Amino acid sequence: MANLKEVKSRITSVISTQQITKAMKMVAAAKLRRAQDRITQMRPYADKLTSILSNVTGASESFESVYAEQRDVKKVLIVVVSSDRGLCGPFNTNVFRKVRARLVDTYAQQLEAGNVTFLPVGKKASDFVKRQGYANVVMEYAGLFQNLKFEEVREAAEYAMDQFEAGAYDYVEVVYNEFVSVSTQVVQAEQFLPIKPAESEEETSFSVDYIFEPSQEYIAQELIPTTLKMQFFKALLDSNASEQGARMLAMDAATENASELLRELRLAYNRTRQAAITTEILEIVAGANALDEG
Repeated sequence: MANLKEVKSRITSVISTQQITKAMKMVAAAKLRRAQDRITQMRPYADKLTSILSNVTGASESFESVYAEQRDVKKVLIVVVSSDRGLCGPFNTNVFRKVRARLVDTYAQQLEAGNVTFLPVGKKASDFVKRQGYANVVMEYAGLFQNLKFEEVREAAEYAMDQFEAGAYDYVEVVYNEFVSVSTQVVQAEQFLPIKPAESEEETSFSVDYIFEPSQEYIAQELIPTTLKMQFFKALLDSNASEQGARMLAMDAATENASELLRELRLAYNRTRQAAITTEILEIVAGANALDEG
């Protein structure tokens, strides 16, 4: 059995850890409120833009855009979106598991040929691709979530778009956590490029030809790139909100575990203390008896 000093030291250590987890939970909750507001406000706008984009690109066979060009998928770019810091439960692990599953189930031939490239967004994603030994890793974007702004995210989206336009990649996919609720995040492997056309009449708002104003070329040059960047930004907002929700739950669980451990340690402390007192009493009684016999 551990002595009183050891148990008391452990109690002090657990109390200190519990204070840290409580503080981290409060910080994550505050960040979550802001992140949740941002993605809630952004999602309808981004979804509507994406819907319009799919409808327009699929409405007319004459509509041409390099970003809508369907090619044989030989070279793939996977954008892996993670957090910059840990202590957020299975948040990052789920993304990495999804990436490995996609490589096995969908991109096995491209991976074997060395035609799968990774663009990590977040420090944990950078660590993951390096740890896995993937050779093709392009620009790394760490620290974006410290101050998540469209201007900062745009650079990563533009890189993917420019490389797709140049023919460096035939398909661009973004793997990230979609925010559903505080306790629920769903990992998505979302097609970014080429633009996914509407697949059915239910997905197409109108079944008539579009009249382009000011012109079809203007839409291709202005609206499509802007919509793609907003779609990319929405994925990062989703990931940011999911991260804060996952971290808040992880720190809440850690705090509860610390409370349970404290109860066990205090019980062990009291038992050890009672055992020590009992031993001292027995020693005193034995000494008194020895004096009487003497």
